[in-house]
Amino acid sequence: MSDETAMESLHHEGRTFDPSPEFAAQANASADLYAAAQADRLGFWAKQARELISWETDFTDTLDWSDPPFAKWFVGGRLNVAYNCLDRHVEAGNGDRVAIHFEGEPGDTRSLTYAELTAEVSRAANALASLGVGQGDRVAIYLPMIPEAAISMLACARLGAAHSVVFGGFSSDALHSRIIDAEARVVITADGGYRRGKPSSLKPAVDDALAKGDTPVEKVLVVKRTGEDVDMVDGRDLWWDDVVAEQPAEHRWESFDAENPLFILYTSGTTGKPKGILHTSGGYLVQNAFAMQTVFDLKPESDVFWCTADVGWVTGHSYIVYGPMAMGATQIMYEGTPDTPHRGRWWEIIAKHGVTTFYSSPTALRTAMKWGDDIPAEHDLSSLRLLGSVGEPINPEAWMWYRRVIGADRCPVVDTWWQTETGAHMIAPLPGAMATKPGSSQRALPGIVVDVVDDSGKPVDRNTAGYLVITEPWPAMLRGIYGDPQRFKDTYWSRFENMYFAGDGARYDEDGDIWFLGRVDDVMNVSGHRLSTTEIESALVSHEAVAEAAVVGAEDETSGQAVVAFVILRGGIEETEGTVEELRAHVGREIGPIAKPKRIHIVADLPKTRSGKIMRRLLKDVAEHRKVGDATTLADASVMDVISASVAAEKSGADE
Repeated sequence: MSDETAMESLHHEGRTFDPSPEFAAQANASADLYAAAQADRLGFWAKQARELISWETDFTDTLDWSDPPFAKWFVGGRLNVAYNCLDRHVEAGNGDRVAIHFEGEPGDTRSLTYAELTAEVSRAANALASLGVGQGDRVAIYLPMIPEAAISMLACARLGAAHSVVFGGFSSDALHSRIIDAEARVVITADGGYRRGKPSSLKPAVDDALAKGDTPVEKVLVVKRTGEDVDMVDGRDLWWDDVVAEQPAEHRWESFDAENPLFILYTSGTTGKPKGILHTSGGYLVQNAFAMQTVFDLKPESDVFWCTADVGWVTGHSYIVYGPMAMGATQIMYEGTPDTPHRGRWWEIIAKHGVTTFYSSPTALRTAMKWGDDIPAEHDLSSLRLLGSVGEPINPEAWMWYRRVIGADRCPVVDTWWQTETGAHMIAPLPGAMATKPGSSQRALPGIVVDVVDDSGKPVDRNTAGYLVITEPWPAMLRGIYGDPQRFKDTYWSRFENMYFAGDGARYDEDGDIWFLGRVDDVMNVSGHRLSTTEIESALVSHEAVAEAAVVGAEDETSGQAVVAFVILRGGIEETEGTVEELRAHVGREIGPIAKPKRIHIVADLPKTRSGKIMRRLLKDVAEHRKVGDATTLADASVMDVISASVAAEKSGADE
């Protein structure tokens, strides 16, 4: 790798953990899958598609790769995603199986069987159809973690309309830009949700977004959750209960082409404008069902699955809604935070519902570690049989704590690597087929082909840092950036010929297991959420006091990476005691609370090359309190001395 992106690859992990004989004996996936996929990759995926998914019309070709990088999977096949997630389980005699155990943060609960959920989704689909929503339309969803979020998504899928879910923590500006880009005709929101023990409003952000004008939104459906007063615009806003409840509980689904758009989900882009990642139906559903069966070893008749993500992120799409429900699983949906009303909330829910499979983020696990082993020890976690990790690489000691304290040294831990863009798991151990290794995602799934390459695209030796690439198309792959095919090519396919570049650094260890070394672009991974430095810099500079800003992601023991900003104030403006907090709050308003910088350093200048490029890697050195790297290419190398001294003085003052 080049000096700009060289990463540490000195860590060696020798600990491995074989699955117990009992777990291995009952596992869905064996090592034979790798050989089968390698012998006939497309035949392998065709077999998975026909075994895991119900098609109204069988596909004629597994893959059309005649116009790369635009793939078509399961060509000619027709299906309905909502039917696969709902009706077929009822038809199979499993209508009484619980689909969702909902736990509200205030303590309210609700359980929906597959029969009940099918009826609710049918009513919602009828309601949306009555508002003019049909195949090819887009619906924006801005909801808390309540069953109506999954119901809304599945209702769109039932109609062949694409949904665009916007995380409830995003601001009205972020919501507005996504509504405009997706050309959404309808918005589904709520009065609010509960967060950290109190109501958190949502509807006002929708009102603010639509008040900016220029949106194609015709109707807003509002779910009553908190009971807070909201403004309802005559002719535009409708209460969910008024519209949905009066609809028939039956809806005749129709099949759609395998490539019919399923959803658009926005992720941060290095150019500042969020990217609308487009996923279609057939391939996405097949690969997620496959991951549920193999990586999570799902037994739908007995397992209780819990993914702690929010549906506003891809993890919630794939492993709360579509993956588990395609397999007919029983799962948990929790509205709130892990420490409300107490720090044992998650473990309490696991004990209450007999959760067998728990899927969470390293950030949450590191936080639970800091709270102490005695908190999970107060709860019966003996129902657990498998643990998963998602969001960013999990450090080995957090992995070990997870296995020991939460899994009682008997539950395999599967660390999964994938992205919004990949749609489903790409690299993860098959828990019954191999020994797991702390901190490593280990191997590409059967049927997935990846490599680690150098600057020229050549495979690197083991224990050598390189770039992770995906070298063959995969079923759940994104089909493009919505409305911008050239940006799709430029962003993901231009770095290496005929390879998808994921933007991550990686290495193989001596056993051939994959280790991730972090992002090599300017997108940060904060608590599992990818945030663009450019977007945060733009938000800072939009403040009247700021002339220039540079943002980096610095290592943080809790969130993986923390947002650290270096800011130059406008001439004539002096820093006051409240400046930093005002700038943090400004970023929160512009983008959302998750993007607030953890630290902001007010500086007189920024390190720039002679061509004007800001050298962020040097700022990252300072933010992580390391010796500053080579600064010889700077126009003024003394700038870094001043910045380093200033930050060191701030740290010294904070430590006193």
